[in-house]
Amino acid sequence: MNQISKFDRPVAGDNKQMEWVSDVAAEMLRKLGIKYVSLNPGASYRGFHDSLVNYLGNQDPQMLLCLHEDHAVAIAHGYSKVGDEMMGAILHSNVGLMHGLMGIFNAWCDRAPIMVMGATGPVDAPLRRPWIDWIHTAKDQGALLRDYTKYDDEPRSAEAIVETMLRANIMAQQAPKGPVYVCLDAGLQETPLKEGEVTIPDVSRFQLADPPPASDDAVAATADLIEGAKNVVFMYGRMSAKREDWDRRMKLAELCGAGVITDLKNRVAFPSNHDLHIGAPSNWVSPLGQEELMAADAVIVFDWVDLAGSLKPLAPRGGVPGKIVNCTVDSYAHNGWSADHFGLAPADIPVLADADVFAAQLLDAMEQKLGGKSRWDGSAKAKPEAPEQAEKAADAEIAPRDIAFALKEAKGDLDLTLTRVPLGWASDAWHFEHPLDYMGNDGGGGLGCGPGSAIGVGLALIDDDRVPVAILGDGDFMQGGSALWTAAHYKIPVLFIISNNRSNFNDEVHQEAMATQRGRPVENRWIGQRIDEPALDLAGYARAQGVQADGPIEKVGDLVAAFEKGLAAVAGGEPYLIDVRVQPGYSSPMVTRASGEASTGTAS
Repeated sequence: MNQISKFDRPVAGDNKQMEWVSDVAAEMLRKLGIKYVSLNPGASYRGFHDSLVNYLGNQDPQMLLCLHEDHAVAIAHGYSKVGDEMMGAILHSNVGLMHGLMGIFNAWCDRAPIMVMGATGPVDAPLRRPWIDWIHTAKDQGALLRDYTKYDDEPRSAEAIVETMLRANIMAQQAPKGPVYVCLDAGLQETPLKEGEVTIPDVSRFQLADPPPASDDAVAATADLIEGAKNVVFMYGRMSAKREDWDRRMKLAELCGAGVITDLKNRVAFPSNHDLHIGAPSNWVSPLGQEELMAADAVIVFDWVDLAGSLKPLAPRGGVPGKIVNCTVDSYAHNGWSADHFGLAPADIPVLADADVFAAQLLDAMEQKLGGKSRWDGSAKAKPEAPEQAEKAADAEIAPRDIAFALKEAKGDLDLTLTRVPLGWASDAWHFEHPLDYMGNDGGGGLGCGPGSAIGVGLALIDDDRVPVAILGDGDFMQGGSALWTAAHYKIPVLFIISNNRSNFNDEVHQEAMATQRGRPVENRWIGQRIDEPALDLAGYARAQGVQADGPIEKVGDLVAAFEKGLAAVAGGEPYLIDVRVQPGYSSPMVTRASGEASTGTAS
């Protein structure tokens, strides 16, 4: 039993048997192994809430109270990033669900498994309270999110609840993973169970199938291509955080002598300090990565997000000349209104398979082909020059990249898990060496999920020695900052470092591009973007929610000491926030689209 279990303990009752229909839904969560559910309360699921507390005793799953529905979903999303283990999020009818939609969309785009439980009604009109139950009841609540969930259902009996939740559990965790939605009629929840009305089957008989492997022909064709190629590049995208998969990916790259490109949109998939890693991880393929792609005669893609977009900057040069193998299961995702499968990328060998399963198959095939003899001669692939920290006076203003250098100095022997980094992150100054070193972005590009996602990561690592660190922009933080109360209440240790440029700076870049294109004054780019005058008291905001905080830190010479203090607090089991005032700008030039306009992305 970890430290979370001691919070919010209910008075023990005698409710050992399922007596109400809502007890069935609660029991199913326990049978499915869901340890936590995050929620913002709502009357539409008051029966279900009572079942979690007074039937299950607020344990397996345990509730985590949030101050906003979007935080509830973001916490579950962050939790899933650590080990692909599913968490639950519970949302009130209509309005609560609408608040949580951004988080659900983020999870959908990020292929994150979440069991979202909702409610409506009572569906039976005579049971509705005047006014409120009418505006909070929907005939088809699932229509709000059907285009970006894998499955939704509104079961109409206790027996149906069992089957719906069994199916939802499988759907959420079967590749491509994603959120599912189970809506519980309020009237049904509050209906007494009849004796013998429902029997919960052995859930072990309703398990996930093995992730899909590649066909023998696809594996053989890919192995032949690699064997005959002189310059092989791997693009490692959405991949497992399991250590055995991580080690296998390294072994495969070394055996094939392949250069490796990785992406900041996803969890770290390969050590960025490995000699085979090309350039620095980024939200876009780096210039060094682009050059290697142009020189490659074989490009093997492992579930890369937006492959077509990543190759687009190379189109004016004739595109990638080498053969492309594209392994993904994105085609299994239904066509939502967001069309999040992105542009259609060319593929000489399309592979419909789980990326890590394909990597394992390919490793076996290449070991047979090469007799276990590595093609890598030990030389390093294209790398940026190791950045050096510029000599600065102690009272100098802070640039975004100073955060990376100071954090590296402050962390000592601590193992950090970066839950999120902003666009201005100096990826060339920070290496990832472990599958839990970095958890990736939000998936859908929606501001506000950074704090909640970080808390979810912290919850998943609660029994681990790793220290979660969220480096967030001020815009992202302020849209999701009330999530800090949940971290304070349950003592979930996370270090929040706010890279505070007091602006929606990414949009300043866009406005500058527009003004330049139209021959208008670029000096006006800041209007409607700056978050200043008055400056936000971010540390005060954190302290108001019970989180220790420091800042604003405005001088380079104060960073290391502030980070050391914050890391010590988090290592001791407490959340902590540091407001760092940074100069507007990016740590390195932004990669632009072929058209020359500024790249988009989550910014602050």
